[in-house]
Amino acid sequence: MGIVGISLPEESVDPRSLKCPNGKSPTFLTCTRAGTAVDTPAAARIFFHRQTMGRKSGPELLPGTLDLLILRTLAAGSQHGYGIASHLKTVSDDVLQVGESSLYPALQRLLLNGWVEAAWGTSENNRRARFYSLTAAGRRQLTHKRDEFDRIVSAIHRVLDAT
Repeated sequence: MGIVGISLPEESVDPRSLKCPNGKSPTFLTCTRAGTAVDTPAAARIFFHRQTMGRKSGPELLPGTLDLLILRTLAAGSQHGYGIASHLKTVSDDVLQVGESSLYPALQRLLLNGWVEAAWGTSENNRRARFYSLTAAGRRQLTHKRDEFDRIVSAIHRVLDAT
């Protein structure tokens, strides 16, 4: 795990109450706030994530493509967020790896547009999960987006094949 960022709290926090992922109490951090270095006791929230250094990032998608892929996945039936991401990864032979930071905002956008609906349920591992399903408007949008995508891909192929 690696440090992504450090956020200094507005109110004072007892540094003895903080714990690192290894269970130990942090003692000292050098942070920045608004571009100025600040030495502070470890009264700061530390955000961790898996390091991706050295790993190739996935290909960039054309704008709107993620919505199309989610709608197409949900055309096969109701699915929770992790299931959607897993399906896209599996079907694309690990080329399309959609992270939570992209998937859930896209699902929220689709919900707000009325193209998908959501209901709470229990996942295959007995955890509470939000299941998404396609609405009638979502099926129409899937057809429209698919036609639009095919038109764009065809145009790109014409440009790439031109002499």
